Amino acid sequence: MVQGYLESKFNPTMSEGGMLLSEQISLEQEVKSYFRDRGTDFEDHSRAFDKLDFTILQDGEPVFHFEVKEKCQHYAMSNWPNFAPEEHLFIFDELTIRKCLAQSPNSGVIVRVQHTGDYYFFSVIDLALMPRMRVQRHIHRKVHNVKGKWLVDLRNGRHARSLDECLEHSRNYYRSLDHILFEQKGIYGDYVGEQIEKGGIARQPEHWDEDVRKTR
Repeated sequence: MVQGYLESKFNPTMSEGGMLLSEQISLEQEVKSYFRDRGTDFEDHSRAFDKLDFTILQDGEPVFHFEVKEKCQHYAMSNWPNFAPEEHLFIFDELTIRKCLAQSPNSGVIVRVQHTGDYYFFSVIDLALMPRMRVQRHIHRKVHNVKGKWLVDLRNGRHARSLDECLEHSRNYYRSLDHILFEQKGIYGDYVGEQIEKGGIARQPEHWDEDVRKTR
């Protein structure tokens, strides 16, 4: 049965199956198998350097783009600045973030932690707004170079126990875009490592009247 991205529904009974599959194959292969099994229309750009790994199509048109990343082993914390506990730490290439911005707002990243079987979805809006630490990693090959890295806390992504559940997070984000982008006036996101302070004086009705007089 063909299932479009927007029509697909999260099936909780599949949550336990994801771990076994994730231990056997790469996340890229897991995504491809997932889409093919459901007849979901998609484009595979995982070998391209200038695109995100996957584009999901709806009626032949691109609706969502995402990159897939894996945490394959524990980090040697002595090599990185102190940002988050190792179990919650993930390190992105900054290039990944910039590629997400190029497809904003219909983009994000799925991360799989191999040794736990956990998945995390980060929308491009989360990537733009959540706390992070940017560092330069030096590369010594034929010539010296640097590579931009982002240290992030996995708890600031949407947690899932299966790929199916993780993609449901991406659909919920996609369906909420109008509210997130145009309707919500308060701070978006409740992120680990950030404390939201109060600022300015409380706005009163007369303040809007004064704004109108000054600008019209």
